Amino acid sequence: MNRGPVKNSRPVGRSFVEKATEAWGSPLPDWIEELARVADAEGLGGAEKRIDYSRSAISQILAFKYMGDLPRVEQMVRGALMAATVDCPVLGEIGRDRCLTEQKEPFRATSRHRAQLFHACKTCPQRR
Repeated sequence: MNRGPVKNSRPVGRSFVEKATEAWGSPLPDWIEELARVADAEGLGGAEKRIDYSRSAISQILAFKYMGDLPRVEQMVRGALMAATVDCPVLGEIGRDRCLTEQKEPFRATSRHRAQLFHACKTCPQRR
């Protein structure tokens, strides 16, 4: 009995780079091209693990239909896939994706390290 598409599959013959080029136009922004290459190589699940966005969000981003914060997605892709780094006052040099992730974390008085990061992120020039 056919119960739908095979998990983690996509139609044969159409790559994510082609899908992105069709939606975004040519030339592709460098970060979209890199995201599409990773999705082609590792599938949407691999890209999901690398940039911490869901498969459906990545698909929408590549199709230029994502209604969320595209500049944040760009920074996550640049940090996770393109080795963009920032200088953190607490952690030193870290990837831009980790910087954005740390900024979202709440204050925790039980962790001295987390408390330092929380306060440093408030005044950091890298803050979004």
